[in-house]
Amino acid sequence: MVGFLGEKSVNKFIVGVTGGIGAGKSTVASLFARRGAGLVDTDAIARQMTAPGGAAIQAIRERFGESFIAEDGSLDRTAMRNHVFNHPPARKQLETIMHGRIRDAVYAALDAATQPYVLLVVPLLIEVGSYRPILSRVLVVDCAEEVQVERASRRSDMSPEAVRAIMAAQTDRKTRLRVADDVIDNNGALSHLEIEVEHLDEQYRKYASLHRQTLSNED
Repeated sequence: MVGFLGEKSVNKFIVGVTGGIGAGKSTVASLFARRGAGLVDTDAIARQMTAPGGAAIQAIRERFGESFIAEDGSLDRTAMRNHVFNHPPARKQLETIMHGRIRDAVYAALDAATQPYVLLVVPLLIEVGSYRPILSRVLVVDCAEEVQVERASRRSDMSPEAVRAIMAAQTDRKTRLRVADDVIDNNGALSHLEIEVEHLDEQYRKYASLHRQTLSNED
């Protein structure tokens, strides 16, 4: 099992990335990755763990039953999403199953990363808070709430009302912006987003270099 505050992870320059549903975290992260940044995405890890044969499937089956397992053996995400939103104790039970497994996978991936800096994408970074001790910066991907609703409902099977319900359960926009070290405005075109990412990538590379020099001087 990976230590919760593994020394390798703590000693790296890690940027925590967060934002509300539909804000564009994955798009932003992919643009950074194209420029050579490391990328660890908790949502991607969770999807792997709830795919057919995934590390969390058996525990979910035992706790919630076969009705939450799709025909292909993966988690029925729609059924589970509806269930946990209507039954708060079920949300806690699912979190108990998932969080420790995700955390261990995150630290293994961070320890293995060799890029100049690493993005750690955590949708509930502020709500959970457990990754904050190892972060060098917090980057918030932000956009107007109506844009969130339009994007999230367009890309998934959720209605605008369902998206708004998720938004209401997440940290509000003002709170996210208040804790941010850096903010990317994702209200506009992809070309504008690329410019913002390019600028921050240059900054993060400088910060990461200084971080490594500081650690070297302390040795």
